[in-house]
Amino acid sequence: MPTVKANQVRKGNVLILSGELYVCTDHEFRKPGKGSSFNQIKCKHLTTGSFKSMKMSTDETLEVAFLSTRPCTYSYPEGENHVFMDKENFELYYLNADLLGDKMRFVRDNQEVSVTFHEEIPISLELPAHVVLQVTEAEIAARGDTVSNDKKGAVCETGLTVRVPPYIESGEWIKVHTETGDFLSRADAPEA
Repeated sequence: MPTVKANQVRKGNVLILSGELYVCTDHEFRKPGKGSSFNQIKCKHLTTGSFKSMKMSTDETLEVAFLSTRPCTYSYPEGENHVFMDKENFELYYLNADLLGDKMRFVRDNQEVSVTFHEEIPISLELPAHVVLQVTEAEIAARGDTVSNDKKGAVCETGLTVRVPPYIESGEWIKVHTETGDFLSRADAPEA
């Protein structure tokens, strides 16, 4: 595995620490008035989500994980797992619901996503910046209430609850931001 010095670690690097995968969330070089300089590195465990903070000298080395991504299509849920099919070789991959967290609220059946692998084992799911979802339930807006900028609640096909403008009705397609879960705009139905 490739190694890097502590001062070369950047935000987003995936590191192997004690045999576990961590993603670097923050890196800062500090030079206090008294004592030697050091690197303050904060990492998040990829599967559990726990945080780890490390103080390392510039000469210390860390192991960087080699990751690959493949385009996959979401197929179906199976018990505690979600099944994804590789678009190139049609192989099935099972990702645990705990590993995916809230990301499945943005994934509908047969949607293309990127699955990240470490040593041929699927470890995470990468979502696009926004997704198109169909509204299955929408609250009824008060007629003529166009003065206030109020939004009403809506439920999408995946179970995601979104605040939408009053003109959105049940059955419409909307674009939703995957980072915040906010309504972006109306959208055309995705191609099958």
